[in-house]
Amino acid sequence: MLEVQALAVKYQSGLGLEDISFSVKPGQLVGIVGPNGAGKSTMLKAMLGLVPKASGRVHYCTCPLHRQLEKVAYVPQRSQIDWDYPITVGHVVLMGRTRHLGWFRSPGKSSRAIVQAALERVDLWSLRDRRIGELSGGQQQRVFLARALAQQADIFLLDEPFTGVDTVTEGILFQIFRDLRAAGKILLISSHEWGQALNQLDRLLLLNQRLIADGSPAQVMTPKNLEMAYGVGLQNVVRGHDVENFFIC
Repeated sequence: MLEVQALAVKYQSGLGLEDISFSVKPGQLVGIVGPNGAGKSTMLKAMLGLVPKASGRVHYCTCPLHRQLEKVAYVPQRSQIDWDYPITVGHVVLMGRTRHLGWFRSPGKSSRAIVQAALERVDLWSLRDRRIGELSGGQQQRVFLARALAQQADIFLLDEPFTGVDTVTEGILFQIFRDLRAAGKILLISSHEWGQALNQLDRLLLLNQRLIADGSPAQVMTPKNLEMAYGVGLQNVVRGHDVENFFIC
């Protein structure tokens, strides 16, 4: 089980996160939702030790998660990646094998087979020699999901994986997420996307610096919870979304 207890992050400009606690069992697909600046990305980074915690702890199987990072695959937001870097699709995914091989060992037959399987799974094997900067946004997102798959991790943390992707990529991502869930993996996915896609998640964490609600999509996405999270009237929250599909009850 992945356990987050009383996690807090503080910045010089003010509070980042306050007293976040939850646990996730193997085989669960959990979404993290909330307004911009709510701390969704900060929470994922703090769990990994990429930003310092003010307090709290993060454990997996009763041991600190930062001591077991080989069991975690992290996919950052696309905006944090240098898409102009001259590297091919195949080499990006091969980097997912680094923790298994070490920095100075050449990948063997087994690792290359794992990379090929990961790229085939996201339907990009034919583009393995293409530079990542030449791909569409959806294809780029699939490359980094393939890298995560090549890590053969137990925990998958994905930060805004649906931003800027096409419907084909969204379908591929959700199918892979369902397969990983069936394999007993833990998945935490931050997203600002709403609507019917949330029905495919087991749980939602509604966040705005603190945890507003934790439960099924129907339990979490209520007018009361959304107003608490966004601090504005409901019509302002749903502006720009399909109101008829907004609630999942």
